[in-house]
Amino acid sequence: MNGHAFIGRGWRFPIKVNPRGGLDWSEGPDRIRDAIWIVLKTSLGERLMLPTFGAGVDDFVFQTNSAATRAALVQEIRTALARWEPRVELVAVRVDPVPGEPSQVIAAVEYRIRATNELFNVVLPFFLSEGVS
Repeated sequence: MNGHAFIGRGWRFPIKVNPRGGLDWSEGPDRIRDAIWIVLKTSLGERLMLPTFGAGVDDFVFQTNSAATRAALVQEIRTALARWEPRVELVAVRVDPVPGEPSQVIAAVEYRIRATNELFNVVLPFFLSEGVS
């Protein structure tokens, strides 16, 4: 068994119409990557029927790019993924500043898919200050 039945299949995220006029699907490891992105980019309270879903990372906009802020962001990511993505085991979560970009950080999430024991990572940019040039 390759674990894909456990992982599932769903619409690729973000949802958009493909050149054939349909929707693209994701499955396997791509499905988990999409799910991680959804958890991280969903604000707490955004889903009315599930108000605690998400990581609330956008709440960090306008905060200083300090070690304390980055540590808090790591904790929010860890907590949200541990709660909302049971198909993975978190190996490491890092939030690092981007040299020369004081308003930007890079979040790196390394995870293992429980069903297949495969190791993956996803790297996402986040902006702590909007409109900074």
